[in-house]
Amino acid sequence: MKERIFSGVQPSGIPTLGNYIGAMKSFVDLQDQYDAIYCVVNQHAITVNQDPETLRQRTKQLAALYLAIGIDPQKATIFVQSDVPAHTKASWLVTCLTGLGELERMTQFKDKAQKQQSVGAGLLCYPALMVSDIILYQAKYVPVGDDQRQHLELTRNFVDRFNNRFGENCLVKPEGVYPKAGSRVMSLQDPSSKMSKSDSNPKGYISLLDDPKQMIKKIKSAVTDSLGQVKYDPENQAGLANLMAIYSSLSGQSLESIEANYQGKGYGPFKQDLADLLVATLQPIQERYQALMTSDELFDILSQGAIKANELANQTLAIMEDKMGIAYR
Repeated sequence: MKERIFSGVQPSGIPTLGNYIGAMKSFVDLQDQYDAIYCVVNQHAITVNQDPETLRQRTKQLAALYLAIGIDPQKATIFVQSDVPAHTKASWLVTCLTGLGELERMTQFKDKAQKQQSVGAGLLCYPALMVSDIILYQAKYVPVGDDQRQHLELTRNFVDRFNNRFGENCLVKPEGVYPKAGSRVMSLQDPSSKMSKSDSNPKGYISLLDDPKQMIKKIKSAVTDSLGQVKYDPENQAGLANLMAIYSSLSGQSLESIEANYQGKGYGPFKQDLADLLVATLQPIQERYQALMTSDELFDILSQGAIKANELANQTLAIMEDKMGIAYR
């Protein structure tokens, strides 16, 4: 029997090439190795003000993109968080067993609270919902980026506390699956910063839904240097190194073979080939995405995923409610 892995992704806008290479691409491989459960965590999104129609659209778009990149509903379970009420039910139980100090120490809460004039209680308490997302599926592994390590530790601490108080093996203690070295994609205009869809300069990132002309233009205008030699040197040629890492990730070629292929050719041919590779990679994804967004297939897949997710989550919720005395019959 395969170990279970869980990942929740917030619908905060169209993912970038950096999101695809750094996380999404690996989810396709993980579904073959694990019993994979993927969730669009739309309830996390409302910790800040949202336009309802925009949130609805982004939720559907993100689910469609995950399917378009290769998530197979026959191998993995994919669903939307709000379709499984156990998430919010369990989060109250988690909140009641979590110290205020633990939540106040969360770095993301402190950072966001400093930037907002009015801080909602959801911003403080949403890590409890994140804990619930994970423990409800008794997931052994959770893919996390550096910015989520603290939340995973909160989850692990909660599991220890719950099991120590209510009995061993009630909940599975999860372990993190961390990004591979080199999977961090940087801005095309500022290689010292991570590629982000919130970048004020649209030339700095590539959206998964950019059209071919946009992709080609952004790659060709990407910052490099005056050396003119295709060589992987992050310290002295950071912009070029970023482009080479993208090429390597999309093609499967080693950095050494890329260097050899473009020896003496300069940046022009390299950028053109990278642009062509990018278009060839993303166009099939975009075509599958458009098909999903214009048919009932997306809703059918998410509905089936929600049925399975509800079954699994309700089993764990029942254990928690029984141990805490909420279940009284």
